[in-house]
Amino acid sequence: RAHGMKDKKERRAKAIDILKKVGIPEAETRIDYYPHQFSGGQKQRIVIAMALVLNPGLILADEPTTALDVTVQAEILDLLRLARDEFDASVLIITHNMGVIADIADQVVVMYRGHVVEQGDVESIFYHPSHPYTQRLLAAVPRIGQKLVVRDVGGKPIDRTSDWHDEPLAVEAKGLTITYPGHLMQPDFVAVDGIDFAIHRSEVLGLVGESGSGKSTTGRAIAGLQKVSGGSLNVLGVEMNGVRERDFKPKRADIGFVFQDPGSSFNPLMTIAENVAEPLIVHRKYSSVADAKEYVGDLLEMVQLPRAYMSRFPHELSGGQRQRASLARALALKPSLLIADEPTTALDVTIQAQILDLMNKLKKEIGTSILFITHDLGVVAEVCDQVVVMYCGRVVEKGSVYDIFDKPSHPYTEGLLNSIPKLGEHVEELESIPGNVPNPKYMPKGCKFAPRCKYAVDRCREEEPGFTDLGNGHQSRCWRCVKE
Repeated sequence: RAHGMKDKKERRAKAIDILKKVGIPEAETRIDYYPHQFSGGQKQRIVIAMALVLNPGLILADEPTTALDVTVQAEILDLLRLARDEFDASVLIITHNMGVIADIADQVVVMYRGHVVEQGDVESIFYHPSHPYTQRLLAAVPRIGQKLVVRDVGGKPIDRTSDWHDEPLAVEAKGLTITYPGHLMQPDFVAVDGIDFAIHRSEVLGLVGESGSGKSTTGRAIAGLQKVSGGSLNVLGVEMNGVRERDFKPKRADIGFVFQDPGSSFNPLMTIAENVAEPLIVHRKYSSVADAKEYVGDLLEMVQLPRAYMSRFPHELSGGQRQRASLARALALKPSLLIADEPTTALDVTIQAQILDLMNKLKKEIGTSILFITHDLGVVAEVCDQVVVMYCGRVVEKGSVYDIFDKPSHPYTEGLLNSIPKLGEHVEELESIPGNVPNPKYMPKGCKFAPRCKYAVDRCREEEPGFTDLGNGHQSRCWRCVKE
C-alpha cells in the first residue's frame, strides 16, 4: 500500500502468494493471524516475505537466523538462496554465526571496532585467514567432536575432582508430564509427555530439539516456575509434583536461571546493577544495592561486561550484553544448579567461547550441575556430558555426547545434525528436515516423527515405539533400532 498498490484484493492475493513462497502453511487462513500466533521461525519467514514482496534488488539480513533452531535455520538460508536465485536480489547477511557465512556467502568482510580488518572470498577467509582477529574468530567456533579444555591462569588444564557418574543426583525426572490447561473450550495441551532423565552434581546435560519440543517448559518446571502435572520430578531433594512454595523456597537460592529472552526478564525501570543485585537482596545476602555494588561489578566483569554498565538500563544494552548480564544475575548466589535456556544465542563467537569456558570452570571447580537448553549443537558437543533429544514433548534419544553425535540412531537426531552449517566442509546445501512439527491438537498416530521421517514404514505410522537400549545408557525411540 505504501508503494502504490491500491487495490485491497490485489494486495491480499500478493501477500498470500509470498507467504506460500516462504513456506507458511495454510497461508489463505493464516494471513489473518496476529504475530503472537506464529512460532519464532515462522515470524522470521514472514519478515523475509515482507522483504521480498516488492522484488527488491538488495536485501539486508541482520542476524536472520539468531535464536532459530537448526532446522528452521536451514530453511531460512534456503529462503535467502531463493531471494538470490529467483528474485535476482543481492543479499547482505550480518551475522556472528560463522557456519552460516560458510554455508551461504560468496564474499566475506570481517569488521572489528568499526573498521574492516580483512575481506575476501569464503575459501580464502575460512581456509587462509591472515588477520589475527579473523584467526581468533575461527578458532573460537565450537566444532562437533571437539571438547572445550578449561585451563587455570597458568595455562594448566583443570580436571574434575571426581567422576560425575559417582556424584549424587541434583535432578531426577521419571515420567514427567506437564500440561497447559485449554481455554475457551479448547482441549488441554500436553507440552511434556512422560519424559525420564537425570542430572548429577557437576554434570552438564544438553537438552536439544526444535522450537515447541518442550525444552524450556522442562527447564521452568525444574526451577519451580511451572507446575508439574504428572510423574515425578525431584530437584535438589524436593519432589516438585504437588510441592508447596514454602517447602521449595529454601532451595531457590541454590538454583540459577538464564532466561531465553533476557530483555523481558529484566525490569526495564531498574538499572543493570539493581537487576543483577535483586536475588542477593531477596535472599538477604546484602541489605541494599549500594552494599552489593562491589560484588555486582565483579559479576559483570566475570561475564565480560565493564563495571560502567551497572548504571545503564536494560534497553541501553545490546542483545548479547543483556544475555551476559542475565548470566551474571543467575550466578550471583553461586548456585549448585544452573538452568541455562539458550545462554549463548545472541553472543558473538569470541564472547561465547569465554562464557562456555566460565561454565566449564563452574562445573569442574565447584561442582555446579548445569541443564543446557539450546538449539546450537556445536555448543552441546563442546560442553555437555550427556544429551537428551526432545520432539513433540517426548524424549526420542538420549546418551553420551559421543553416542549422540558419532552414532545417532533416531532419524530426528540425524536430521538435526545434518542441518548444522559446518566449517571446513564444502556442502552445497544444508539438508533440512522436511515438513513441520505437528499441531499439538492433531498429533499423528504411531511415531510422532513418522510424517517427516524418510525411513518411515507402515508400522511407524500405526504403533508408537518404546525405548530400545543400545548400551552404555544410549537409548532411542525408533522401530529401526528394534531387533526382531
